[in-house]
Amino acid sequence: MTTGPFRWALVAPLAAALVLAFAWGTHPGTLGNVVVGVSLVAAVLAAVYHAEVVAHRVGEPFGSLVLAVAVTVIEVGLIISLMLSSSGDTSTLARDTVFAAVMITVNGIVGISLVVGAFKHGLAAFNSEGAGSALATVVVLAGLTLVVPTFTTSEPGPVLSSSQLAFAAVASLLLYGAFVFTQTVQHRDFFLPVATGTPAVGSNPPDADHDGHADPPTAREALASAGLLLVALVCVVGLAKVESYAIEDAVESLGFPHAVVGVVIALLVLLPESIAAVRAAARNRVQISLNLGYGSAMASIGLTIPTMAVASIWLDDELALGLEPLQQELLFLSTVVAVLTVVPGRSKPLNGAIHLAILAAFLFLTAAP
Repeated sequence: MTTGPFRWALVAPLAAALVLAFAWGTHPGTLGNVVVGVSLVAAVLAAVYHAEVVAHRVGEPFGSLVLAVAVTVIEVGLIISLMLSSSGDTSTLARDTVFAAVMITVNGIVGISLVVGAFKHGLAAFNSEGAGSALATVVVLAGLTLVVPTFTTSEPGPVLSSSQLAFAAVASLLLYGAFVFTQTVQHRDFFLPVATGTPAVGSNPPDADHDGHADPPTAREALASAGLLLVALVCVVGLAKVESYAIEDAVESLGFPHAVVGVVIALLVLLPESIAAVRAAARNRVQISLNLGYGSAMASIGLTIPTMAVASIWLDDELALGLEPLQQELLFLSTVVAVLTVVPGRSKPLNGAIHLAILAAFLFLTAAP
């Protein structure tokens, strides 16, 4: 770790935190929104840097798990704060946010990573057993929490009864916990980068741990980066919320549905994971990219739904979790394409392009349903 990048990555989160402290709870003007936007980008880049430092210290797949869970935990806090502070109907906010996160991660992060990795190295190689297990967990979690509520009959509308919501919450937590145990303990090797014979780009000696990178940072450096990572992620979510007022005004002036606001904010919040995944793919470590993509989708469902189930006790609006028919169709397409992508254990650029086409359809149809 060089001194220059670390100094920049140290200053950026602290400066973003200062901007957030002054901007929180306000409706900035044009100049204020520019400052908030610049600070948001700086916080995203700093989060990526510190996440990679922590990941390098703890090793894979723990490193991917750190970033995915950290972003998701803060994202849950953002959803709850928006539901508590909003004066309008927020019954579908959790559903729309979680679904947007799933589509962005499963199609966006995975798609762009496959395109970058395959273009740069001929084929994007990964462990089909690890990626397949992750994908299966995402599909089941999405089905139980986002599809099943549309077809239940105990409550009118796409809403689960109290007992059904409790079951979905407990099942989500147990399933997510089972996957994390498999990923980090029982079958950790399934989630490590695949050796392709092509050296990882940017590897530097000495490489005592033979992972294609320079030796890990010290415990002190990793601990400092862990703290700064948390600060940067809080700033990313907080500044995204501040910027949401300008986004809402722009969306309203363009005549788009209000759901577009949630998608834009989800895109901003997931930027750290997206950049980290693309950088890993460029270094011929596509497995890490898939760990980030599928892991983020899994955490977004497995942590958000149980938290929202508990929070619903104090929230005025009900939780409408069931997806609309159009959303179900996009989820079905994403699942079929993802299975066909994962099974061979390697991917051409075309596979990534197909995922990106589904993401483009999701973004377009959200704006023009």
